[in-house]
Amino acid sequence: MALNELRILGYRSLRNVVLPLSQLNVVTGSNGSGKSNLYRALWLIAQICEGSFARTIAREGGLLSALWAGPRLNKKPVRMSLGFMTNDFNFELSCGFPQPSPSLFAYDPEIKEEVVWHGRIRKPTTTLLERKAGMTWIRDDIGKRVEYPLVLGENESVLSQLREPQRFPELFSLRDEVRGWRFYHGFRTDDESPIRSPQVSVRTPVLSHDGSDLAAALQTILEIGDSQQLMASIASAFPGRNLMIDSNSPGDSPSPRATELSVALYPRGCRRPMLARELSDGTLKYLCLVAALLSPRPPVLIALNEPEASLHPDLLPPLAQLIVNASELSQVWVSTHSQILVDAIQQISGTHAIRLRLEEDETKIVLPEECET
Repeated sequence: MALNELRILGYRSLRNVVLPLSQLNVVTGSNGSGKSNLYRALWLIAQICEGSFARTIAREGGLLSALWAGPRLNKKPVRMSLGFMTNDFNFELSCGFPQPSPSLFAYDPEIKEEVVWHGRIRKPTTTLLERKAGMTWIRDDIGKRVEYPLVLGENESVLSQLREPQRFPELFSLRDEVRGWRFYHGFRTDDESPIRSPQVSVRTPVLSHDGSDLAAALQTILEIGDSQQLMASIASAFPGRNLMIDSNSPGDSPSPRATELSVALYPRGCRRPMLARELSDGTLKYLCLVAALLSPRPPVLIALNEPEASLHPDLLPPLAQLIVNASELSQVWVSTHSQILVDAIQQISGTHAIRLRLEEDETKIVLPEECET
């Protein structure tokens, strides 16, 4: 269920953006052009289905901070709208301020409208979910339009509060697909980072968002994933070094404590490996990106925000190859400042970047003919 289109209205610098998407999407532009806002909008859609929309907005500074801050073109109520289109579904959610009250939660987003429908054109016969003016209607498994019987939280999506999967299978399918999207926008590599310490051994086909289970994720790829590509990615980035996943397990003997795993690189000619606590920030981050992009359980969508941060320029071509390879199994979104990474991805895949610019505080998509000039 890949995304064909992303629609954002009234979020930060995104006054009105309709962005067609392909299998591999590279978003670039100057500082402040809106790359992170687009990425965050996609992340917000995932949080809608997780039931964390209001909390995520609050962490961004509340609805007042998240809403479009530019000039208003009409006297309509202030709204923020997030939507997308796939081959099977269209989804759209609109939120705004609640009615004035003395509540300390007066800046929570209130869901004003939420709709899911089949096809590009919304019609009554193709609408699966409609929430508006305090009423919620859902089409059930036999095609009957019924009023949703449960009380809904006004600051969270219907999708996140659904019950009875057997009665509303299409909506559950949509929600589960979105919940399967994966986002990576930062890996801690400071001295206290869990990546630098031994980690409990448990098979990990999906790297956590912060990379805290890196050793287990890499070992899982070695055992049940594409170990050859993993080793090739290490060799191309760090010539003369081999990946090692060290274990505290005493071999075949039973251990009185849980097995722990650690990441290390073994340089040719050295008597001992370089342990995770000795590796550079860029090396650890590259290993996290390798683990994310070579997951034995490829997601429908994987999104990377500024993956080039902390990486040496020599690591960008092998990273580009990993990204292009990952797009064969997953839809990929990359937001990046790096022209080196953009050029490398284009050279390998032929994919042209989506370029953004800021015009009067509004994010605009640069048209192909404007790029040529």
